[in-house]
Amino acid sequence: MAGLTEIRDEQLLRMMQAGDEDAFTTLYRRRQGGIFRFVLEMSGSAPLAEDVTQEVFMALIRDNRGFDPSRGSLIAYLLGMARHHALRFVKRDRTYVSIEDDSRGSGDLVSLSPEDPHSTMSRRETIHSVQQAVLSLPEHYREAVVLCDLNDMSYEDAASVLGCSVGTVRSRLHRGRALLIQKLTGGAKVEAGNEAIDPSRCLA
Repeated sequence: MAGLTEIRDEQLLRMMQAGDEDAFTTLYRRRQGGIFRFVLEMSGSAPLAEDVTQEVFMALIRDNRGFDPSRGSLIAYLLGMARHHALRFVKRDRTYVSIEDDSRGSGDLVSLSPEDPHSTMSRRETIHSVQQAVLSLPEHYREAVVLCDLNDMSYEDAASVLGCSVGTVRSRLHRGRALLIQKLTGGAKVEAGNEAIDPSRCLA
């Protein structure tokens, strides 16, 4: 299965459709982390992120013919499925929980340094503030920020995930960034082009 790691997602999917279980395993290992993180950043709920991630791949097993490469990448297709399932679960349960500071949540975002505990604490506080600010954004702005800023997705793929135009993604991202910076600066007005706070760097 080592050689499969060099194969593109779309080819792995075709191999999976032909009955190759190793291709599915490779695809799952490659993409489950990104799907989990997307739902976690959107909802703040690790249990929900786990449920949605599993549901996405179960759905892919049940029906793997719905992907159309002309409409975007496979990861965009999978994240679109994750978005659909997450919204369905949230509407059903109406349950949001805060992002937990443990190994399943933001633990992998912080590099622990026993030599500089004050720096580590300050970074944890910054990450927590950014996470809470992202979660407080209206859903359509939060989606754009999470996809483009926190997951480095192209505008085209983000548009495929969200089912809207590239122009709409740009507009939502611009507004989402402005709202996010206002929240992180205590509501102060932010001038256009201000790059004092970059959420993607805070969570890198």
